[in-house]
Amino acid sequence: MDNFQIETAQNIGIQQNSASIGDRILAFMIDFFIMIFYSIISMLLLAGLDVDGFGEMVFYVIIGLPLLLYYLLFETFWGGKTPGKAALKIRVVKLDGSRPAFSNYLIRWLLRTIDISIGSGNIAVVTILLNGKGQRLGDMAAKTTVISEKRKVSLANTLAVEIPEGYVPKYSQVTVLKDSDVQDIKEIYRNARLKGRHDVIIALAEKIGNVLGVKFEEKPMAFIKQVIEDYNYFTQL
Repeated sequence: MDNFQIETAQNIGIQQNSASIGDRILAFMIDFFIMIFYSIISMLLLAGLDVDGFGEMVFYVIIGLPLLLYYLLFETFWGGKTPGKAALKIRVVKLDGSRPAFSNYLIRWLLRTIDISIGSGNIAVVTILLNGKGQRLGDMAAKTTVISEKRKVSLANTLAVEIPEGYVPKYSQVTVLKDSDVQDIKEIYRNARLKGRHDVIIALAEKIGNVLGVKFEEKPMAFIKQVIEDYNYFTQL
C-alpha cells in the first residue's frame, strides 16, 4: 500500500503508512468472527429462556444493537480501533494524522452499507486500491484513512552506526536521550535529506540543541550527525 504525507503544526512532513488491503481484510474477518460468536452465544441464551413472542422480539433488539453499532462504538471509544484492527496494528485516523471526531466515525459507519455490505466488500477494495491514500468511500466522505502502526525496521533505520577507533565524542549530554529519541532523530533527518528539506534539518538541530542544553557551532547537518555518533559511542561502550 502507498505511503502518504501529512504536515504537522510545525510544517514538518511525516510519512504515514496506509494499512494494506490484506491487513484490512484480516481485521474485518476477525471482527466478523467475533460478531458471529456473539450471535451464537446470544441465540443459545435465548433458547434457554422461556419468553413469549413480544419478549423474543425485545431480546432480538437488545442483542442486535451491539452488532449494528459494533464498528461505530469500538472505533469511537477505542481510538479508531476494533478488536480486529488492534490485532493487525491498524487504526482509523484523519488525513492529517489526528484522531477523528465522532462525526467522522459516524460518516464512515453510515457508508459501510455501500462500501462493505453491497457487493461483499468489492466496492471498498477497488476504491482503496485506486485512491492511493487507503480510503474507501466512507473514508473519503469522512476525510479519514486507515494506517498501519507496524514499525518497518531496516538497516538504515537501526540505531547502530560505525564508530571509528579513537573516536572522541563532543556532546556527553546525549546520554539524556533515549533509543526511541535517537531513532526519531535519524528518521526525520534521513527523510529531510532525501527530500531536500533543509528547513526541517535546521529546526531539528535547534530542537536537539535545546533538549541537550548546548549551543552548537557546527552546521545543522554536522551537528545532528555528531549527536547520533556520540550517542552510539556512549551507549555501545
